[in-house]
Amino acid sequence: MTTTISKEEIHQAVAKVRHPEIDRTLVELGMIKDIAVEDDKVILSMGLPFLGIPIRDYLVHSVEEVVTKLGVEIEVKLTEMNKEERDAFMAMAQEGWIG
Repeated sequence: MTTTISKEEIHQAVAKVRHPEIDRTLVELGMIKDIAVEDDKVILSMGLPFLGIPIRDYLVHSVEEVVTKLGVEIEVKLTEMNKEERDAFMAMAQEGWIG
């Protein structure tokens, strides 16, 4: 079965995923970098402030879950944010910290 899905549909689904410790979505935090759709597979790049953060697997699973509900396979590629991206992330994190 081939499912035709657009990058916009994927973006809308992923835009609902909230960070568990910061009152913002992953999109708002600048963590969703790139979305590519190849046949019936989505390849999504997610930037993390640091690759070794403890909730890395939780974040990946959260993104995978919303995309697979759309009926497509997903591969999440992790990258580390550059200094500018990390500074913006940390500023938003301080404003929206739930803990």
